[in-house]
Amino acid sequence: MTGFARTEGQIDGLSWAWELRSVNGKSFDLRLRLPPGWEAFEGAYKTAIADVLKRGSISGTLSVTEQARPPVLKLNETVLAQLVSLIRSLEGVIDAAPPRVDGLLGIRGVVEVAETEVTEEQRAARQATVQAGFLAALQALVASRRVEGERTVVVLLARLDEIAGYVGEAEILAASVPAQLRSRFQKQMATLLEAAPPLSEERLAQEVALLIARADVREELDRLEAHLQAARDLMSEGVNIGRRLDFLCQEFNREANTLCSKSADIGLTKIGIALKAAIEQLREQVQNIE
Repeated sequence: MTGFARTEGQIDGLSWAWELRSVNGKSFDLRLRLPPGWEAFEGAYKTAIADVLKRGSISGTLSVTEQARPPVLKLNETVLAQLVSLIRSLEGVIDAAPPRVDGLLGIRGVVEVAETEVTEEQRAARQATVQAGFLAALQALVASRRVEGERTVVVLLARLDEIAGYVGEAEILAASVPAQLRSRFQKQMATLLEAAPPLSEERLAQEVALLIARADVREELDRLEAHLQAARDLMSEGVNIGRRLDFLCQEFNREANTLCSKSADIGLTKIGIALKAAIEQLREQVQNIE
């Protein structure tokens, strides 16, 4: 479930860039970092991501840089009117030439420097462009994760085939266990009793049946077969199967543990251990599946 996507662009003096990253994770964890002024859109962005991604640790970052806009000069008409009125009130009081326009404009407060404000239309266009960039980045992230998923499917199917091979070997060995137990029990009883009369066939059959029942792994092997089929069915679905595959891995491991504990044959025990190793490898790969 790893992936990376980046989109960037410019509009009306605003440069922006989206970066979306995804790494493996059992659950869904989402974190967004937005610059000041864009916090109001966080909920919408998170909802859009949660609609298409269900698993993994997702992080998103929006970076914006605004170019300096040229200042705007504004005439303070109120201050200018007061100056003109003051000048007129001094006519005949002092002998002076009338002030020039450049002199009036040079007086502090007559001309003000103001920053260019972003209009509502410009703000809406910026938001729409950044939103489109976000959606493009999200689509690219989904595509990136899909490519990795296709590669992981090949590995998962190989692990399932390996597990199926071990189950097949275990079934062959398990079929020979009853005869082995009977022969082993007879030898042990003969050693213990030595010269004593041998057990009757009926009593021998009862004891062997008890040993066989305790060592019977047919039920575990049948469940392993069922889990293999369930895993392959999930793989064919291909949508939101990660958590269900994770649960199946737990069931695989449960049956493998029971098989090892009930095994009455060293060969069967070795297969059980190899089976557990293959299941663990399967589980590790399942963590990468959504």
